[in-house]
Amino acid sequence: MPGIKNKRNEMLLTIPSAGWLILFFIIPTVLVVAMAFRNADPYGGIGNSWTLDTFRDLGNPDYPSIIWRTFWLSLVSTAVCIVTAIPAGYYISRLSRRYQNIILLLVIVPFWINFLIRIFAWKVFLHPEGLFKQLLVMLHLSSPESLLLYRTEAVLIVIIYSYLPFALLPIYAAAEKFDHHLLEAAYDLGASRLQAFMRVFIPGIRQGLLTAVIVVFIPALGSYIIPDIVGGPSAEMIGNKIAQRTFVDRNLPHASALSALLILAVLLPAAIGMTRRFFKEKNSASLGI
Repeated sequence: MPGIKNKRNEMLLTIPSAGWLILFFIIPTVLVVAMAFRNADPYGGIGNSWTLDTFRDLGNPDYPSIIWRTFWLSLVSTAVCIVTAIPAGYYISRLSRRYQNIILLLVIVPFWINFLIRIFAWKVFLHPEGLFKQLLVMLHLSSPESLLLYRTEAVLIVIIYSYLPFALLPIYAAAEKFDHHLLEAAYDLGASRLQAFMRVFIPGIRQGLLTAVIVVFIPALGSYIIPDIVGGPSAEMIGNKIAQRTFVDRNLPHASALSALLILAVLLPAAIGMTRRFFKEKNSASLGI
């Protein structure tokens, strides 16, 4: 029957991606969460017994400030990237194809340089004896004693710099497919440019916005190289603690418990959103809408 054949073809097309997702995401996630309930081996491995002591150890008084810093840095950097990328993506999409290709090439060029090299370049740029700091002192915009490096603000700036292209590209892709005649229709109906932009263009690229939020917020949430290089003890994030517990303390269950917190922070909002969407679609179907 055609219906059964179509479902079988859909299943065959889904198997490779589903297998990839199970093998490289679901299984590692389950293993990480499971390790959080094991005791730490004295030699840096995983013990044989099950325990909740690892989660009790998360009551460390330093963790609330680190968790708060991680979330607000991730949220602020994501918001800045989105707010910056929306008008940029809009204007790039309105350019001719030739200029679009040139600007997109300029956006992609930094990816040709190793990520660590770019972060170290920021460290040199913000160094207390660097040219930028000397220029600020010469212009009386900064005092010789002030530090631009090893601060939370430095971590925020570098995170925004690192992930801004990840926000710009999906927003541009959505804006490039957007029917700009809808904006002209909004103008004809009396909307101002700002009203048309906010009420027509922004909802029209919501899928690109959602993708941009995901690809910026999740990597920012797990950042540890950036705060490790340009931050300091007062700019630690959860990723730094996970790396410390893994490579320095050799306490894999504790690192797994911290990783479980990050996994929960990412998956819980997604699960809530999917649940709300499911019930909304179910109610719409029951009402015949």
